Amino acid sequence: MNKINQKLQEDKKLLSIYFSAGYPSLNDTVPIIENLEKSGVDMIEIGLPFSDPLADGPTIQASSTEALKNGMSTNVLFDQLKDIRKTVSIPLIVMGYFNPILQYGVEAFCKKCQDIGIDGLIIPDLPIDVYNDQYKAIFETYGLINVFLITPQTSVERINFIDSISNGFIYMVSSASVTGSSSGFGDEQTAYFKRIANMKLKNPQIVGFGISNNETFTQATQYAKGAIIGSAFIKFLTNNNLEKIDEFVTNILN
Repeated sequence: MNKINQKLQEDKKLLSIYFSAGYPSLNDTVPIIENLEKSGVDMIEIGLPFSDPLADGPTIQASSTEALKNGMSTNVLFDQLKDIRKTVSIPLIVMGYFNPILQYGVEAFCKKCQDIGIDGLIIPDLPIDVYNDQYKAIFETYGLINVFLITPQTSVERINFIDSISNGFIYMVSSASVTGSSSGFGDEQTAYFKRIANMKLKNPQIVGFGISNNETFTQATQYAKGAIIGSAFIKFLTNNNLEKIDEFVTNILN
């Protein structure tokens, strides 16, 4: 069974952390992953930096730009991760835009992910219809879960279609804005969380965008299986480097 599915079966609320590979320094990728697992994180999203990150707010964009300047690329990331399964056992997801994957070759990219031990991909700009028609079979051949995003504006019909072609979790974006742009959840977002929960989808939902502390983690996971933190963790890395990652995680979970 895919590690993501194994983790989703656990009787707990899940914490997933996103960071940009190659930031703050090029060779920080593996130490960050190892420290996050030791700190009690359930899943990790490894951001593959891209020069035109449409869905990312200023914090993630800045870290992505810095990572590219540091020399991060698809090949460098794969090389850094080649032995990751010797030290890390939790689910690992690569999050990136479709252009670098297309340039690498979709099947070659998926095969490399399988070889390394990557469990899933999040590709925000890959249309679901294109995925379903052209790439779903390739992803499944290499045992990869493709995670789709929904927002408060996503239609019921589209949500149901995403649910029907998904086999892991659905990334529930808390708002229509870019990452890192909100603090706390209002009545409108809570109503959205409830509405999706009431749809009784077959795939659990994990909430992303706007989660930065224990309060927002608790709010987000009241109606969902887990939550994803990106911008707040990258800000923490900017200020602390790799020291005290365990303190950051402890403050979220307690």
